[in-house]
Amino acid sequence: MSDDTQQPKSSASEISAADEPSSEPRRSFLGSLLGLGSVVVGALLSVPLIRFALFPLIRRTTEVKWSPVGDESEFSSITNPVTKTVEIEHIDGWRKAISVQTVYVTKNSQDQLAVLSSICPHLGCTIPFVSGKNEFICPCHGGTFAPDGTLISGPPQRGMDSLETSREDGKLMVRFQYFRQLVADKEVVG
Repeated sequence: MSDDTQQPKSSASEISAADEPSSEPRRSFLGSLLGLGSVVVGALLSVPLIRFALFPLIRRTTEVKWSPVGDESEFSSITNPVTKTVEIEHIDGWRKAISVQTVYVTKNSQDQLAVLSSICPHLGCTIPFVSGKNEFICPCHGGTFAPDGTLISGPPQRGMDSLETSREDGKLMVRFQYFRQLVADKEVVG
């Protein structure tokens, strides 16, 4: 027999390498899967950070609701301010709180009903009406106000804050709001 007719014998290592699939595509698939997983986890972890950064721009405060003060008929013949309390509902996240605030129902310069906040525009003290002097007098720093809420004297830079009112089914309704203190213009803060 001639040596030409015999096929050359391959080594065992050459045969096993040719029969096995290449490990290179498997490594690239696992690397792609790991990269995709990292991107997904990074995106999920960045959502709270983005919400934290954008929260001041997209937040909503509690909508100011109307609160009943009383029947219009009980205020028709008032000569001095009448003290009333209103309940205000605050929603802060999941927490709901109800607070009670004092307001004064009085008549303005046009002889129409007006509702005044009892919070002093100077530093936030509660202002009582002193019927003997026919004035609102702040006990903290001596600010005095006329029965319609206009500033007479003292450190406050503006008169008492009037609140928005409406009439509904014979009832006087008010939208209670808080205003910035120590400023001359009435600025809503909450």
